[in-house]
Amino acid sequence: MEHPITQTRKILRIDQEGARWKDDRLATEQPITLKLNGEEFVTMVCSPEYIEDMAIGYLASEGIIRRYEDIDKLRVDSKQGFVHIESTAINPLYEGLQNKRYLTSCCGGSRQGFVFASDAMAAKRMTGRRVFLTPEDCSRLMGELQSGASIFKETGGVHNAALCDLNGIVLSRMDIGRHNALDKIYGYCLKNNINVRDKVIAFSGRLSSEILLKVAKIGCEIVLSKSAPTERALELAEELEITAVGFIRNQSMNVYTHAERIKVK
Repeated sequence: MEHPITQTRKILRIDQEGARWKDDRLATEQPITLKLNGEEFVTMVCSPEYIEDMAIGYLASEGIIRRYEDIDKLRVDSKQGFVHIESTAINPLYEGLQNKRYLTSCCGGSRQGFVFASDAMAAKRMTGRRVFLTPEDCSRLMGELQSGASIFKETGGVHNAALCDLNGIVLSRMDIGRHNALDKIYGYCLKNNINVRDKVIAFSGRLSSEILLKVAKIGCEIVLSKSAPTERALELAEELEITAVGFIRNQSMNVYTHAERIKVK
């Protein structure tokens, strides 16, 4: 039996109108352990849907595999909470890269660059200029992401991410974990050979350095968010030539990096 992504719980609601018992919808979570060639590799806590895509996206974003075809066999045992992966094309350096600190200069200056060696290997520098948006496009895409976030509206407990083109949302995913939502998108794209170079990522939450790196690993030139970025995320966006747009609300926004991709009239 599949795990539900939401459940109902009776709660005591207290507000200006007083106290009353009511049903409340909650986001569920499930620990999922990836077993790589028979060995436990990592345990992730996630929303229990699109688990196969999440596993594929995670392995690719961490540099464990380079492409979907590197996986020989993949089996999801959602009841027991395992994903069994067999591959003869595993990056032989992955064990050393998982926790290896990696410091380099950012933008040629004295700032620290990537923290982990696996990030430095998997993150893509967006040297091309293939995607251009107007401010109206940014507001429209963010509006589509929010209007389609049904589980968030029910529970308030998940993050939403979408792969978009100029026509709208191509693919959207939600998860209790910010990174998981992006891994689910990346894994689906790898499995179905979807071109991401002409796409945009729209994200519901804060643009942290970890989220920016996920976007770079997927390979998109522009990331949109309704929330704020961190300084570290913007340093990486400058280095990786990604256009970061935040605080997209009510037709206003802040373009923080590589503003040439946002066409203002």
